[in-house]
Amino acid sequence: MFQRTVTLTPEQELIRTSARRLADRFDDNYWLDHDTHHRYPVDFVRAFADDGWLGVTMPEEYGGMGLGLTEAGIILHEIGHSGGGASGASAFHYYVFPPGPIIQHGSEEMKRRYLPLLARGEMKMCFAVTEPDCGVDTSRIKTFAKKEGGRWLINGRKVWISNAQNADRILILTRTSPRDDRRPYDGMTLFFCELDRIRVGITPIDKLARNCIDSNELLIENLEAGDEDLVGEVGQGFKCLLHGLNPERIAVSFAQTGTGRAALDKAVRYANDRVVFDRPIGKNQAVAHPLADSWIRLASAEMMAMRAAQLFDAGQPCGAEANAAKFLATEAAFQACDRAMQVHGGYCYAKEYHIERYWRETRLLKIAPVSQEMVLNFISDKILDLPKSY
Repeated sequence: MFQRTVTLTPEQELIRTSARRLADRFDDNYWLDHDTHHRYPVDFVRAFADDGWLGVTMPEEYGGMGLGLTEAGIILHEIGHSGGGASGASAFHYYVFPPGPIIQHGSEEMKRRYLPLLARGEMKMCFAVTEPDCGVDTSRIKTFAKKEGGRWLINGRKVWISNAQNADRILILTRTSPRDDRRPYDGMTLFFCELDRIRVGITPIDKLARNCIDSNELLIENLEAGDEDLVGEVGQGFKCLLHGLNPERIAVSFAQTGTGRAALDKAVRYANDRVVFDRPIGKNQAVAHPLADSWIRLASAEMMAMRAAQLFDAGQPCGAEANAAKFLATEAAFQACDRAMQVHGGYCYAKEYHIERYWRETRLLKIAPVSQEMVLNFISDKILDLPKSY
């Protein structure tokens, strides 16, 4: 409905229109049905795999397109804007962000063996970092990998692990030596190993939103991994993750602005069509002005996300921009959805209008993958050089 606020190259515009045409095959009712029945969107993922989009950021020599985070972000925005919201974006996102450490730090054998399978959608993976007791202090994870008889045995617990119900392999962060207060982030090791369900108990978490993408608690008992499953060096796993933090923030920013625009589209349409007291409700400034304000905020967030993605693709520092994009996009998207709820009045609670699903899904990003408060802590400490608060 709205004119774009960022300038795309002809090639990027072709990517945008192609991705949107594909995403439009899976409408709001598709996502409502999958959310209601907790069904993984197999045919949606298959469609994007068949057109080659799952490998958008993977190098060409491993079956990917060799494009950048900017192009992946454009696709994520269109998935969100088409009505896929966080559900559709997450299904696609898992082929953009989690493979990053493998692309950057995996062995040549690992990349040649697994990246083509991921790019073709023939393999699914999950990514396990979070644990029940350590919150955002990743240095305090307790999942431990110990080498015995030439194999690594992994034991511990992980929580809020998306995609584990369907995954073939798991990218898992472990400790391989105890935590040292002087160097708390040393001694962690990253593995990409088979998700052996005999060794890993997977319990789904009944949750508020994004129900077609499962979230789980994992109980891991002697899960085996070999040296060939190591990503990067033993004891340096956290450093392997750092390269992926900014791309994740940028990717979810694009998805959020897309979802926010989908909600805004519906709110504007309803405000034009709904007549109360013999006039469309959009004629009232109390309705019109909040929607105009949301357009401004979404446009600003999208421009920040694009700036962050371009910096990342150019190999330049982008921590401030990535965090700012995530913060702005989340605030703007949730506010747009909340305002769309208000515009629809009582009908906002009816699932057939789809606004409530957008609202539920955008709320998640206020706490994940990093909370808004932690983003402000980062900016305060790293950008403004204020005293660290934790």
